[in-house]
Amino acid sequence: MAGSYVIIGDGIAGSSAAESLREGAPDADITVITDEGEALYNRILIKEFAKGKLPAAPMSIHDPEWYDERDIDLQLDTHVTAIDTDEHTLHTHEGTEYTYDKLLVATGGTPVQLPVDNSDAEGVHHFWTFDDARAIKEHAEDADTGVVVGAGLLGIDFAAICGAQEIDAHYLMRGECWWRYALSKDGADIIHNALEEKNVTPVFDSGVDHFEVDDSGHISSTVDPNGETYDSEFAGVAIGLDFNLEVLQGTDIERDDGVVVDEYMQTSVDDVYAAGDLTRFYDTIIDDYAQNGSWGSAKEQGTIAAKNMLADGEEEAFRWVSSYSITHFDFPFLSFGHPTIGDDHAEAKFSDTEWRRLAFKDGKIVGGVLIGDLAPQSKYKKLAREERVVADQKDVLMAEEVDLDDLAPAPEQ
Repeated sequence: MAGSYVIIGDGIAGSSAAESLREGAPDADITVITDEGEALYNRILIKEFAKGKLPAAPMSIHDPEWYDERDIDLQLDTHVTAIDTDEHTLHTHEGTEYTYDKLLVATGGTPVQLPVDNSDAEGVHHFWTFDDARAIKEHAEDADTGVVVGAGLLGIDFAAICGAQEIDAHYLMRGECWWRYALSKDGADIIHNALEEKNVTPVFDSGVDHFEVDDSGHISSTVDPNGETYDSEFAGVAIGLDFNLEVLQGTDIERDDGVVVDEYMQTSVDDVYAAGDLTRFYDTIIDDYAQNGSWGSAKEQGTIAAKNMLADGEEEAFRWVSSYSITHFDFPFLSFGHPTIGDDHAEAKFSDTEWRRLAFKDGKIVGGVLIGDLAPQSKYKKLAREERVVADQKDVLMAEEVDLDDLAPAPEQ
């Protein structure tokens, strides 16, 4: 199948789409445009690099030769300035025009900056790209004191970096526990204790009022809304992403805190698809729109988008139970699905480092968090994919050894 396909973004979503397009359309013209200066690298491993645990070499997944071998035109350091969906064209900052039959937008996001004084000072870091990781590593190696802001999955990476680089750090959190939308205090306390073992002190009901800087403009301390001051030569801020939607200005593509797509990764405009962090996609499992920034989810979205860009007939729906793991501590941690939503929950604690929690919606598992023992994850994800009503059998689900055969049979449809 010939044709012209353009992908904006070379993260895992864009790269997976390019690979799938080439497999399905050997003679097609495929172009990948990215504003980054290097080809696809492992965003999961860059935190280990910043911790000083890995050299730079293992970060790369694809080098430019990978694209050359597949006859994929990779354009690095290139900004798309405008898209004309009527004419099926787009323009770059260099004045180059590309024509497409199908377009995939996979531009991801940019970390949100704190709206406080001196949030752009030297020494205040955000974590998203390999360049970010390089700067964080270099600075963290020389810093003695620091703060972390953002009580979520990216914030915990900053905390682990501080621990690994022997920074005396305070972790400033707005609520009473880490990731309070997905964990109760019982589960979060396992994380809090592990942080303290790494010399990172959790500070609850806190945040940042402003940063103070020295005469050179470098951060020197952090003041929280309660008036407490923390010495900090280093600050890691992870309070969310602003999705990179500027490229869509002037188009009719629907946006709602991201790019709205259906279960086929199709936007509201014909021949334009989207995949990855920036999508607000229709999740067929929870029967609602959702967002998910995990690596596995983005990769699958890119693959599904590519298949549907090539489809000549029946399309394939994106149907995926995502997972996200943390490996910073002596115990494993994994979240899956959508653990921050739901109308009902169940949790159980089995030891000082073993805890789990499930989130239910309309009686069905929609997500969960497991600490210490990850063995039940595949069973929980299976029940989620089956959309099986099981919230009335929490005793079985919360057993230390989960046996799905102990569940009452699902009613026949």
